[in-house]
Amino acid sequence: QVQLVESGGGLVQAGGSLRLSCAASGRTFSSYAMGWFRQAPGKEREFVAHIIWSGGATYYADSMKGRFIISRDYAKNTVYLQMNSLKPDDTAVYYCAAATAVTTTGPLWDYWGQGTQVTVSS
Repeated sequence: QVQLVESGGGLVQAGGSLRLSCAASGRTFSSYAMGWFRQAPGKEREFVAHIIWSGGATYYADSMKGRFIISRDYAKNTVYLQMNSLKPDDTAVYYCAAATAVTTTGPLWDYWGQGTQVTVSS
């Protein structure tokens, strides 16, 4: 089992920044990747970014490239999402996820955190 706990959400004005953290515990040694997803009210959950746990390669949704940065602290089993130049459209619940395997279409996301609310005011 892998437990994920997110933190760092909150209210910020448009143009501001926030850094989300996700602390992982449990079988983290077997995690292939960790990532961030978000879900806005009335919308489906969407991919934000992910990072390969061992190698550190990063992948982003096109709309987040250049504004969001995913990183990890291998020793602390923690993944971060630095969000800059925030827009009201970024308002959502942000979820951390862990993948213990990879398929031909990408990581298999099998563990999820509870989510943290990010609200961007205009």
